[in-house]
Amino acid sequence: MVAFNHTSAGPAVFLLMGIPGLEQAHGWLAIPLCALYIVAVLGNSIILLIIRSEPSLQQPMYYFLSMLALTDLGLSASTLPTMLSIFLFNSQEVSVDACFAQLFSIHTFSIMESAVLLVMAFDRFVAIHMPLRYASILTNATVAKIGLALAVRSVLVMMPIPFLLRRLWFCLSNILSHSFCLHPDVMQLACSDRRINSAYGLFVVISTMGLDALLIVLSYVMIMMTVFSIASKEERLKALSTCVSHICAVLLFYIPMIGISMIHRFEERASPLVSILMADVYVLAPPVMNPIVYSVKTQQIRRRIVQRFQKKKIPDKGRLRGLVLTGPASEPSFIPA
Repeated sequence: MVAFNHTSAGPAVFLLMGIPGLEQAHGWLAIPLCALYIVAVLGNSIILLIIRSEPSLQQPMYYFLSMLALTDLGLSASTLPTMLSIFLFNSQEVSVDACFAQLFSIHTFSIMESAVLLVMAFDRFVAIHMPLRYASILTNATVAKIGLALAVRSVLVMMPIPFLLRRLWFCLSNILSHSFCLHPDVMQLACSDRRINSAYGLFVVISTMGLDALLIVLSYVMIMMTVFSIASKEERLKALSTCVSHICAVLLFYIPMIGISMIHRFEERASPLVSILMADVYVLAPPVMNPIVYSVKTQQIRRRIVQRFQKKKIPDKGRLRGLVLTGPASEPSFIPA
């Protein structure tokens, strides 16, 4: 089924793809999908709430973590409408304008997440290599400027993409390969000359995510050189332990991204099911797993979450047992970071 709008250069709508061969089970697949989105939204929202409400966590490292959580929320919100419409309501149609807006949003937040991971690597390098100058280098004003610069860069490099897509003539098909719109996927449907789109897309990837990945690797090379110069083995392990969560976040983001890029590059040899699943992992894994990783691996975050739940449970226990908690004993103990 191909719906064309003959008054414009392209189809009136695009058709998104669910999971081939499992169309009858989309209703059941919507249950774990909704659960993943709930985990992503709640997990990142809790991270933001904890950091905002705890003065001891209002430091550059946690400000950057807040940026990562906001980016993950944006990425989740970008894919949520079409994913749920397919799996809950079996509605595959998306208008051209909505599709272009979605791919702009997905790629913008992906570029932003890559940049946030880079500045988090820089933060760890400064903290380990120059601990005495850490507070003077990463001031609140500097962190705010970095966050603004990351957002502006992401928007500016993606802004030409929708306009470049509008100049293409889509006369082959309007069926996309995923449950959401991606620039390479939409571009492949064009039968007019798409060399400019392809070249600009490659430029965006290399100048943003490619450069970010290279700088992250260089940051960790310098971190390792600094760590191995520390005499005490215990101090070396302590320094490296502060990087574990960030390394997990980097792997969660870049491994699926590289995988889907390779699939689009060699799509003729790849199974459609592999392509779809890899794309779903690319957009779902970071928002779902990042708050879990940071909650488990970052002691300060974990302590504050536990304390929050303890504050809610103590009054309930007191009422159940008929006890009145007064004085210092009713307050949870404060454990410094």
